[in-house]
Order: sequence, then structure tokens, then C-alpha cells
Amino acid sequence: MTDASRILAGVILLTIVTIQFGGYFMTKIVRGQVPMTDFQKSFARAGHAHAGVLVILGLVGLLYVDQTSLTGVPLWIARLAIPLAAILMSGGFFASSAGKGRTSPNKFLWLLWLGAVVLAGGVLTLGIGLITA
Repeated sequence: MTDASRILAGVILLTIVTIQFGGYFMTKIVRGQVPMTDFQKSFARAGHAHAGVLVILGLVGLLYVDQTSLTGVPLWIARLAIPLAAILMSGGFFASSAGKGRTSPNKFLWLLWLGAVVLAGGVLTLGIGLITA
């Protein structure tokens, strides 16, 4: 594993503590200790799930990125896009459902869609890089 991938993996692993805190917060939500609409509960669940799954996918991707012959910008897209998508997509779920009594997404829903585009770019770049290596 290259130094860049190793350091990034370490940073990503440190972010898992924030996902753990989110899990604790989710237990408060499901016990009714945090007042939320059904819409907000579903978006909190989705944001938490996307964060966890995409962080794991980002770590797995780092194991593969150094097996490609990618260089320059494509290498960094393959290395960073999946972890960045984890931030954008989960942040999109959380930010777009913020606000007392909200029953539909607010203007921050664009973060979710931006994260989806970033994720697609990252997995396509990594996948093509692996196939052509």
C-alpha cells in the first residue's frame, strides 16, 4: 500500500467514531427522545446507513487503487471520490432534513445528488483502472 493510501485509510478509520456517535443518536431517535417527523427519521436512517457503507467501500477501494496503473488526477479521483461521496451523501440526507417539523427535503438535497455523481465517478474510475491495469 502506498503511503498516500495508508494515510488516507488511517484518516477514514478515524471518522468511524463520528458514525458511532450517529448510531448512538439514532438510538435516541428510535426511543422517541428526539422529536422528529417520519420524514426526518427516514432521512436520518438513510444518512447514517450511507455513511457507514460508503466509508467501508472507501476503505476497500484504497486496497484496490494501488493495484491500478492510474496516475495523476485519475489516481486521486479513484482514491478520494468514494470517501468524499460518503461525506456528501450522508451530509445531504442530514442537511436536507434539518429543521423543526420538516416533512420534505429543503434546498440542501443537492448535496445528496452531488455525492451520487462523485461516487459514480470514483467507482467508474477505479473499476476502469483495475480492468486496464
